[in-house]
Amino acid sequence: MTSADEFVEFAEAISPRLRRTAFLLCGDWHTAEDLAQTTLEKVFVSWRRIRRQNAVHAYARRTLVNTYLAYKRLKHTGELLTGWFPEPLVQAPEVEERMIVLDALASLPPRSRAVVVLRYWEDLSVEQVADTLGCSTGNVKSLSAHALDKLRAMLGEAMIEPRPPGRPPRENHQSRDACNG
Repeated sequence: MTSADEFVEFAEAISPRLRRTAFLLCGDWHTAEDLAQTTLEKVFVSWRRIRRQNAVHAYARRTLVNTYLAYKRLKHTGELLTGWFPEPLVQAPEVEERMIVLDALASLPPRSRAVVVLRYWEDLSVEQVADTLGCSTGNVKSLSAHALDKLRAMLGEAMIEPRPPGRPPRENHQSRDACNG
C-alpha cells in the first residue's frame, strides 16, 4: 500500500469525526466542513514527516484546533452567525435544548471553547488537551473551570450536570478542590 493510499484510507475514516468536532468548535456546518478540509490538507502535506502512525490522530486533532484558533483570529466582517432563525419555528424540545446549548458554547472565547470540546466531547485528559493546545495543564484546568462556570450560569446547573432525582447538587468549591488537588 502506498503512502497516498494510506492517507486516503485515513482521511475517509477520520473525516466525519473532524467535521463533528469542528462544528462544536465553530457552530456552523459550512465552516466546520472548511476547517476539516483544511486540516486534512495540512495533514496530507505533513504525511511523510509524521514518524509514528499511531500519532496521526493526535496530529490531526491538534491541526484542527490550531486551524480553528487561527480562523477565529481573522477579522470577519461578513455574516453574523446565530443559532436562531429570524422567525420562530415550531421545534421539538430536544432541538430547542440543543440550540440553547450550542448558543451557550458559542459564547465562550475560542480557547475556552476548544478546551470544553476537547475535554468533554473528545473525552481527552487534561494532559492531552494541554499537549494539543500547547499550554500547561494548569491553564487547561483554569480555562475549563471558567468555561464551565460560564456555561452553568447561562444554562443552569441541571443542564450541565444531570443527576438522579433526590440527589442534591454538588457544591462548586468541592469540584474545584478535586481538580486542583
